[in-house]
Amino acid sequence: MRRLFLIARREYFAYTRTVGFWLSMLVLPGFILLGGMLPAYMKNAAPTRNIAIVDLSGQQMGPALKAAMDKNRLEEDADDLHDAALPEAGREKADALEELTRHQGLQAGLERLRQVAPRAAAAWKPSKQSVVVVATPPAAAAAASVAEAERALRPLIDGDGRNSKPLLDGAVILTLQDGEPAGRFWSKGVTDTRAEDAVRDGLIEVVRGQRLRALGVSDDQARRVDTVQPALDVFSTRSGRNEAVGLRDRLPGLVGFAFGMLLWSTIITGASILMNSVMEEKSNRVLEVLLSSASTTEILGGKVLGVAGITATVLGVWTAIGAWGLSTLAAVAPGIVGDFVSVLTQGGLIFYLLAYLVGGYLMYAFLFTAVGAFCETPREAQTLLGPIMIMLSAPIIVLQLAIRTPDMPLVKVLSWVPLFTPFLMPARIPSEPPLWEIAGTMLGMALMAAVMVWIGGKAFRAGALATGKLDWKNVLAAMRGERS
Repeated sequence: MRRLFLIARREYFAYTRTVGFWLSMLVLPGFILLGGMLPAYMKNAAPTRNIAIVDLSGQQMGPALKAAMDKNRLEEDADDLHDAALPEAGREKADALEELTRHQGLQAGLERLRQVAPRAAAAWKPSKQSVVVVATPPAAAAAASVAEAERALRPLIDGDGRNSKPLLDGAVILTLQDGEPAGRFWSKGVTDTRAEDAVRDGLIEVVRGQRLRALGVSDDQARRVDTVQPALDVFSTRSGRNEAVGLRDRLPGLVGFAFGMLLWSTIITGASILMNSVMEEKSNRVLEVLLSSASTTEILGGKVLGVAGITATVLGVWTAIGAWGLSTLAAVAPGIVGDFVSVLTQGGLIFYLLAYLVGGYLMYAFLFTAVGAFCETPREAQTLLGPIMIMLSAPIIVLQLAIRTPDMPLVKVLSWVPLFTPFLMPARIPSEPPLWEIAGTMLGMALMAAVMVWIGGKAFRAGALATGKLDWKNVLAAMRGERS
């Protein structure tokens, strides 16, 4: 037993003392943080596009298009204010704030935000305008035809050859087609479609307004129809509270999904460390030295225990980062930390998750260790890892179905496959499957883990000193104890 713990300690510190380990451990939280910040950064960091409107319709469509684009911009600000107020003020007040902003403008919305969500108001800033309508160049405004307007606009968009910076990022020439506004949009680039989309949405609004007025519907009547938001309170018989379904009720499913993804990431990472460690030590003949002073059981157990410590360290750091994120979120959404803790403790969810974590780790740790024992080069390992990784992609695909429809037959059937159980069952447990299903899947996973331990131990003993070409003949011969 002493030698087993010495090997485990050696395996643990061989990785945790390296800078690369700590850097790689922070990759996942970094990607999550980046994923949350990137949309806002892209929205505010992209340059503002200056466009001009050349109205050749003869019906003063230019001012109508600009007004429609300003209205669409105001609706975006109203949505942003709604999202900012929601955690602190609740859905009812956030909906009322959005409605007020749409009718009375951004300044009125900001005043109401300061009243209902002061913390959110202190941090809120309007997003950067992506498109700004500028004054129409005189030469284009004086054009009598589309072709003449295009000749006047193109040098302003392309640049004059001496100054690479164009005066305009784009321009739209308004005409009439079948009695309705139509446009020809010009820009230098073809990939950034923000200005194009803003003009198209504005034209849709203008045409829509014309058609409604032709039917005798006033702008005020159309606005009242557009802003209809029926009161629909959603309840569930699974909720233990006599209240409408909210984030608190959906949180268990989100936790189960997140845990399934986290479990997949940590198991694959830890199992890969085991495989690479065994493969490296075998190719360097270090494994032969270890076998001279310790049994294969002690070496195998020590390695699995050491990498389990590495995995626990990673999970501990990720948990600390997650706790810090929750405490930060609690500043604008009080009670969310309590809801999160309640979800983990209610019905013993945390214990189910830990049981699936241990069972999943044991299955894949011994499987990957056995693979490493039979391989001396990464190329040999890839021949065995390819089918395994293809198989492991299945639960990740099905996991997305499990969070929305945990009672889908495909999800139920695959959750009984022991190799998929630790990933899919955490997403199903919040939907309260029958106890016999939980017990049955855990039993199947435990039996598979035991089989993997037995096969992995036998394969490790056989492959530790096996040499020669990696093929099924040599693998089976080594498993039977024959020389390869």
